[in-house]
Amino acid sequence: MRAAADVVEAVAFVWLGMVLAISFLEAPLKFRAPGVTLVLGLGIGRLVFRALHVIELVFAILVGCALVLGNLSWWGTGALGLAVVLLLAQLVLVQPRLTRRSDAVLAGAEAPRSRAHYAYIALEGVKVLALLLGGVLALALR
Repeated sequence: MRAAADVVEAVAFVWLGMVLAISFLEAPLKFRAPGVTLVLGLGIGRLVFRALHVIELVFAILVGCALVLGNLSWWGTGALGLAVVLLLAQLVLVQPRLTRRSDAVLAGAEAPRSRAHYAYIALEGVKVLALLLGGVLALALR
């Protein structure tokens, strides 16, 4: 049982670090770099976020398995379960809109800014809080 909690701790904090580094650091900063155009930034962003989403799905599966096997509190289970639900909402509800817009821009069209970015950022912010709370509560089992 302790091994499952160890997995939850490790995955929660690594997942948290990746989301913070990519979504809140890399994504906005790449557009400030000299010579990075909107098209180039979108191309880079698609690659980076595709990789992040694959890793997040693996982490979500690991967390799910560990939660089934472990003895985490209801609050910890709920927080990490929320992180998984938020990830799925991002991938199913928001990402397709962002992809359609970036497809249009990459094809040379003038696409208006998407409000989907704000939804993605809001979900990402709540996911960060859920991962932090879930990881801290997993640590509290020690």
